[in-house]
Amino acid sequence: MLFLYLILCIFDIMQKLLFSILLIAVTLLSCKGQTSEKMTHKYTNDLINETSPYLLQHAHNPVNWKPWNEKTLAEAKAQNKLIIISIGYAACHWCHVMEHESFEDTLVAKVMNDNFISIKVDREERPDVDQVYMNAVQLMTGRGGWPLNTVALPDGRPVWGGTYFKKEQWIKVLNQISDVYKEDPSKLIAYADKLEAGIKSLDVVSLNTNEVEFTQGFIKESISTWSKNFDNTKGGMNRAPKFMMPNNLHFLLRQAYQNNDATLQDYVNLTLTKIAYGGVFDHVGGGFSRYSVDNKWHVPHFEKMLYDNAQLVSLYSDAYLITKNELYKDVVYQTLEFIERELTNPEGTFYSSLDADSNTPKGELEEGAYYVWTKEELKSLLETDFNLFADYYNVNNYGFWEDKNYVLIRKDSDKDIAEKYNISIEDLSIKIKQWKDTLLTEREKRSRPRLDDKVLTSWNALMLKGYADAYRVFNEPHFLDAAIKNANFIFDKQLTSDGSLNHSYKNGKSTINGYLEDYAATVDAFLALYENTLDEKWLQTAKNLTNYTFDHFFDDNSKMFYFTSDKDASLVTRNIEYRDNVIPASNSIMAKNLFKLSHYFDNETYHNTATTMLHNINPEIASYPSGFSNWLDLMLNYTNNYYEVAIVGDKALDKIQELNQSYIPNKLIVGSTNDNTLPLLENRYVEGETYIYVCVNKACKLPVKEVEKALTLIEK
Repeated sequence: MLFLYLILCIFDIMQKLLFSILLIAVTLLSCKGQTSEKMTHKYTNDLINETSPYLLQHAHNPVNWKPWNEKTLAEAKAQNKLIIISIGYAACHWCHVMEHESFEDTLVAKVMNDNFISIKVDREERPDVDQVYMNAVQLMTGRGGWPLNTVALPDGRPVWGGTYFKKEQWIKVLNQISDVYKEDPSKLIAYADKLEAGIKSLDVVSLNTNEVEFTQGFIKESISTWSKNFDNTKGGMNRAPKFMMPNNLHFLLRQAYQNNDATLQDYVNLTLTKIAYGGVFDHVGGGFSRYSVDNKWHVPHFEKMLYDNAQLVSLYSDAYLITKNELYKDVVYQTLEFIERELTNPEGTFYSSLDADSNTPKGELEEGAYYVWTKEELKSLLETDFNLFADYYNVNNYGFWEDKNYVLIRKDSDKDIAEKYNISIEDLSIKIKQWKDTLLTEREKRSRPRLDDKVLTSWNALMLKGYADAYRVFNEPHFLDAAIKNANFIFDKQLTSDGSLNHSYKNGKSTINGYLEDYAATVDAFLALYENTLDEKWLQTAKNLTNYTFDHFFDDNSKMFYFTSDKDASLVTRNIEYRDNVIPASNSIMAKNLFKLSHYFDNETYHNTATTMLHNINPEIASYPSGFSNWLDLMLNYTNNYYEVAIVGDKALDKIQELNQSYIPNKLIVGSTNDNTLPLLENRYVEGETYIYVCVNKACKLPVKEVEKALTLIEK
C-alpha cells in the first residue's frame, strides 16, 4: 500500500513537472512572438522606422543604412565622412540583385560602415534627390539608371557615381575613394566644385526674348526628324529595348488625326496593335509591364508601374474613339480590371507598383516567375483547347523565352484565327475568356510579386485621369465612380490646410511636401473630372492649386516652375524639370493646365505664362522631338483652332456624353445645369432649354441645341 502511495506521488510530481515545462515552452514561444524586430533579425538599421517598402526591404541589411533627412546629413558633416547615396525603387530588379550580392554581405557592409555614412533613397518618394544625383551620374558616365549609386562629400556634393556594381567592383571603388579622401581630400573637393557647376547648368532654362511663333510647319519638320527612327514593321522606335512612351504616341495620334496624316496614323495604330499583342501586355491578368527587352514587344521587364498603366488607359481610350477598334477597348477594360484587382485599396487609392521578381517553387526570387508558362503546364490546364491556344498565343519558337518558359504573345487578329480554325468570332471570344479565367486561377496559386503599397499623389492623379478618360469614351459609370473616389482621397487626405499637397501616403499618414509633379498631375486630373461631371469643386480646386504653384514654385526670371517648393530644404541644385520622358515633364503638364485655365477664367497671366513656357522650350524641340512630345501637343493648341464648348441647361451632362463620342482634342468643355457666373457661362442660362455654344478666340457661334449641329461648327 505504501509502495502504491509512493508511485502515485511520483506520478503527480512528474505531471506537475511536465506541466511546468510545457508552460515555460508556451511562454517562451509567446515571448518570441512579441520580441522586437532587432531580436528576430541579426541586423536592423534606421530604415526600420520608414514606411517605404523599398527602404524596408533594406532594413535588415548589415549596412548601417540611414534615410535621407536633415539629421543624417548633419551627422555626415559632424563626422566629416563621405556619404554613399544609393537610390532605387521597390520594383527594380537590378536593385534587388545588388542588394543580395553586396548590401547583404558583411564584408561590403564593413567597408561601408567604417568609412561612409550610407543613405538609402526611394526614388519614387524623393524624385528631387534622384534628379540631382541622376544628373551627376549622367554627366560623369554618360548614362544613368537604377540602382543609382553615388559617393558625395559630407555637404552632399557628388564626386563619383554609377549604376549597378558587382561586389568586387563596389568594394574596390569604395576603398579607393576612401583612401583619396583620407590622403588628399582637396582632389575630391576640386572635382565636386566642377561637377556642381555642371549639374547646375543642365536644367537651366533661359527666357526666350525672340518673337513668339508656333507653326504647323515646325511640328511637321520635328516629326520628320523623329520618324527616321520609327520602326514601321514592329512599331515603336527602331531599337531594343522598346518603351511604350504613351505621351509620345498620344501626341502623334492627335497630330495625325487633326492634320489628316494617314501615314502617321498607320504608324501609331501599328504601334498600339503590336504593344497590345506583345508580351508587355499581360494577356492573362491585364495591365502592362514596364518595357520589352527585345524589339518585338515580347519579353517584358516584368515590373508593373501605376504610371505606365494610367497613361496607357488614356491613350487606348482616345485611340478607340478614333478607330472604334475593339482591341483597344479590350485593352482598356482589362487594364482597369488589373488596376482594381491588384493596385487599388479600399480608400480608393492606387498603389505604386508590382515587382518584377517573385518566388519560384524552390523559393528563389526570379524575374517573371509569376507570369510565364511551360508548354506542359498549358497542355495540362487547357487540354483539348491547347492547340488553338498555342496558335493564338504563339506557344512555339516565336513565343519561347528561356528555360522551357513561354511569354504569351500574339501575331494574328481574332478574325484571322477564327477563319483559320473555322469558328465564329463569338465562339473564339468565349474560349479566350475561359482560357484567361483558367490561367488566372492557376496563377493565383503561385507566389505573387511583391507590392509597393505606398500611394503617390502624382501617380494617383495620372490614374484618376485615366479613369476619367475611360469614362469619357466608354460611358461606364464604374469608371467615373473610381475617378471621383480617388479625387476625394486627394482632396481630403493629401491637400493640407495651407493649400499645399503632400506627395506620399501610407498607413493612414500623409507625408513629404509635394513636388511640382503632384500639383501638375492633380490639376490636370481635376480638370478632366470637371469636364465629365461639371462639379465646380474640381475646377476651383485646380485653380487654387495652380495659384499655390505660382507662390511657391515659380521662377520669375525664366517664367518656368521649379520642381521643388521654396519651403523644401535646399539640395545641390534646384531643378526645373522640362524634358518629357516616360511621364511628361511637370512643366509641360503645368503649361497645358495654364492654357486651359486661362480659357476657363479668362486669365491673361495664365495664358501668357503658358505661351512663354512653350516659347522658352521651342529652340530645343527640333533636335530631340521625342523628348518634348507633350510640349508639341500644347503647340497644337496654338497652330490649330482651339474651341471652348459651353453647354448650359438641364440636359448639359447628357449633351456632354453625346459630344464625347467624337474625338475632339482641340476643345475644352465648360457647363452648368443652372445660372452660372463663370466667364464662359455668364448670362447663357435659359430655363427649360439646353444650349451649346461653340467659341474660338473669344468669338462664339450662334447657340445650337443639337450636338450634331455643334460638331459641324468644330474643325479638326
